[in-house]
Amino acid sequence: MSLKGIIFDVDGTLAETEKEGHLPACNEAFEQCGFPIRWSWEEFQKLLAIPGNYLRIRHALQSVFPQWDTERLDEEARRVATVKRELYINKYVPRLSLRPGVARLIEQAVSRRMYLGIVSTSDEAQIWALLRARLPQWASFFCPVLGKESGMKGALDSPLYRRCLELFKLSPDEVLALEDSPQGLEAARNAGIRCAIVYNDYTFGSGFPGAVLVVGTLEPLTIDLLERLCFPEAALKHRD
Repeated sequence: MSLKGIIFDVDGTLAETEKEGHLPACNEAFEQCGFPIRWSWEEFQKLLAIPGNYLRIRHALQSVFPQWDTERLDEEARRVATVKRELYINKYVPRLSLRPGVARLIEQAVSRRMYLGIVSTSDEAQIWALLRARLPQWASFFCPVLGKESGMKGALDSPLYRRCLELFKLSPDEVLALEDSPQGLEAARNAGIRCAIVYNDYTFGSGFPGAVLVVGTLEPLTIDLLERLCFPEAALKHRD
């Protein structure tokens, strides 16, 4: 079988974390910290171009308090981000739902002894909280889990994707990345990895040049179908 490993993005790919988790956690953190900032979903979608909630929070504080120096801005952004992280993990993650088809696909991959990994811009504690809450029987099969503490996902040489390949001990031609955004697609392709896009309501309509597959849901897909669609040369080899 040519497809031996799958690397998942988290936010918007494994679950609808942005709208149902990160946004309300950010708003509640602003309130708890005494700041008059409350994002609508429409405003938050525009902020998704900024990588990571700490930087989004910092951007918002800078807009409201332009008189603050860098030290004050960093300190307050860290304070809000810390509160937000605890709220997200303890209050909002238990409420999140996986995107349709995710659990079945992971179950099939585990049964076939495939490698599973995660490459994300999210905090690794938040990723593990989601895995343990929503995929408890399979969470331990994800190795590695590489989040923002491990480096920049969007760096030009895609170090997180390349590190994942090294730990898998697989070549790029044996691995598929599942992403939801043009930025994630670019990161995977920069490491030579084929990428299937599972778009959502805020990435729908984006350009996905170079994706081997673009779908709105994983629900109808199986590992066999993913291999046939994304690794057609393997399907031809099997037929021969």
